[in-house]
Amino acid sequence: MSLKQHWENVFTTKQVNEVSWYQQTPQESINFITQLALPKNAAIIDIGGGDSFLVDHLLNMGYTNITVLDISQAAIDKVKNRLGKKATTVTWIVSNILDFKTTVQYDCWHDRAAFHFLTTPTEVESYLSIAQKNVKPAGKMIIGTFSDNGPEKCSGLPIKQYDEKLLSSTLQKWFTKIKCITTNHITPFKTVQNFLFCSFQKLSI
Repeated sequence: MSLKQHWENVFTTKQVNEVSWYQQTPQESINFITQLALPKNAAIIDIGGGDSFLVDHLLNMGYTNITVLDISQAAIDKVKNRLGKKATTVTWIVSNILDFKTTVQYDCWHDRAAFHFLTTPTEVESYLSIAQKNVKPAGKMIIGTFSDNGPEKCSGLPIKQYDEKLLSSTLQKWFTKIKCITTNHITPFKTVQNFLFCSFQKLSI
């Protein structure tokens, strides 16, 4: 099964609250975005957005330039159906992030739990090359990954764990750290997943 087939299967066979990453209110993501004090017309992209409720909250908070990218068409269709008419105000992209090509540059690049599925140096370097090209000068990046106290797999796939030092050093070629926290995510199954959330600013090179 290809990676795309894997995720299409996940999102077509499970309800929104039957996956471990389900959050009715993605509070850490909301907090980090709010702390950046972005204008409401800032270009924000959510990488691996899946059927996350982040876009719902951002729209309700008044943000007007939101893009959601996910490898799964089924995931994006779920969100579009949920949003109804509001979905027409969002840009939707179905793509593996490693294949993503655009001429758009973003003020804020948000990624909760997609980055940690990149388990080889080549994948990580490719992702960061794409990100730095598509984040504006002095633009911001928010990354949420499993911490070194978090799970070693998600949805049956291996992941890469990070601590603050490792994530900061991994991004240091193009991004400098603003802030990091660790937080526990309680899954719908009442298990605990420890996450590392960090914000970064793109370096002027």
